[in-house]
Amino acid sequence: MKSSYTNLIEQTFEFPTLEFNVQNDELSFNNVPLMDIIRQYGTPLKITYLPKIGEHISNAKQLFKNAFKRFNYKGSYTYCYCTKSSHFSFVLEEALKHNIHIETSSAFDIPIIRNLHTAGKINKSTYIICNGYKLPNYQKAITELINEGFNVMPVLDNLREIEYYEQNTTADSINFAIRIATDEEPNFAFYTSRLGVRYSDINDLYKDKIQNNPKFKLKMLHFFINTGMKDTAYYWSELTRFMFKYCELKKICPDLDSIDIGGGLPIQTSLQFNYDYQQMIDEIVENIQWICNKNNVPVPHLFTEFGSYTVGESGAVIYQIIDQKLQNDKEMWYMIDGSFITHLPDSWGMNQKYIMLAVNNWDNAYQKVNIGGLTCDSQDFYNTEAHSADLYLPIFELEKEVQYVGFFHTGAYQESLGGYGGIQHCLIPAPQHVLVDRDEEGNIVTRLFANQQGSDSMLHILGYDQYIAPQNAEESPNGQVIDIEAEEELAHS
Repeated sequence: MKSSYTNLIEQTFEFPTLEFNVQNDELSFNNVPLMDIIRQYGTPLKITYLPKIGEHISNAKQLFKNAFKRFNYKGSYTYCYCTKSSHFSFVLEEALKHNIHIETSSAFDIPIIRNLHTAGKINKSTYIICNGYKLPNYQKAITELINEGFNVMPVLDNLREIEYYEQNTTADSINFAIRIATDEEPNFAFYTSRLGVRYSDINDLYKDKIQNNPKFKLKMLHFFINTGMKDTAYYWSELTRFMFKYCELKKICPDLDSIDIGGGLPIQTSLQFNYDYQQMIDEIVENIQWICNKNNVPVPHLFTEFGSYTVGESGAVIYQIIDQKLQNDKEMWYMIDGSFITHLPDSWGMNQKYIMLAVNNWDNAYQKVNIGGLTCDSQDFYNTEAHSADLYLPIFELEKEVQYVGFFHTGAYQESLGGYGGIQHCLIPAPQHVLVDRDEEGNIVTRLFANQQGSDSMLHILGYDQYIAPQNAEESPNGQVIDIEAEEELAHS
């Protein structure tokens, strides 16, 4: 009896899961039969399962609600979405259905805010937490929102930033946050983050620039570390240091009543993923409350700005295996109809691992493989899983069978890092993108968000429009193309 791909997965993982199951030899993702989507749209294919976004928002809110109840925590909780994880309209619109607020990173976020407001997706009471180092156009856009009455909170990233708001805002009251520069983890290339204001400058910034200005209020301190919310000595050390600074500042700044503990809740990148979300949130809330009680200050309201956690697990990328190549005695390459460098840049640039599963042929025997992309770059491959040094997929006859493979939880950052709709390595086009939702009866509904990128858009970006001659055109002596009819109309006028 052959050992099938099904046997391998079930012996390696606790499978099926709430998210993945197999019916009739084919994989389902959140109870969406992937082969049905493939038959309708083809590959390569990006999928966004929209209900997952709301599910994660609701889960996070429940985690904090449970922790607040357990410890009788007196503050409130506000969920913000970190837009840089994915700026797509369908992501923002889906997230905003669940009573969330927004954190921005650049000037180009602000037109998105205005668009959402015009469409009635947000109102002027929605928190707009403006993070990041701010160039003049970003500061100008923030100031315009403040002057128009939006609930904007600039997060001060350096000692000079506040001067612009002092000179250009006309609002009666402006709420500020200060981002604190945390120390990086011990194995990082440098000691302290370039982002934020160092601890020793926080009090002076408040006293010199905010305390004596009647329209300025310092409402929040902002905390974030790159490694995210992990149960490590490093995380607890930085959070503790941050909270003691909050308590110190609270005693001289009565308006200060909130902290932003950033993002960093992890997403599942392997079927062996093991992270106790409730325990981690419980410990964060308990530590914050304990330090505040120790310093005799009220507990702060809590803000988070989850990005990857909001949208990451909603995404999937599906490829067809278009060729099999045995390159030496033991290395079998499965070639896909896309590229990891262009479609999943995290897997190439950061060695990020995703959940990788065969979409069909689960009853077939399996073999160890490497997966290769279409570009000519030697780094365009995927050959290990997070749980193992090896990668396995079904054995199939190329002339008789078709094999598909899926990469899951790819919903955050890939389009922005890869330059969605732009110019990719070897001019590999962005794949078509399909949104999957459910109607009120729970039926699956799909719609095509974008077709596969075409050559016309690439030619335009690369400047080749000038070589496309219109009808009735001739070339001038200097090599320029002249539209004869247009020239005659101009002469007659």
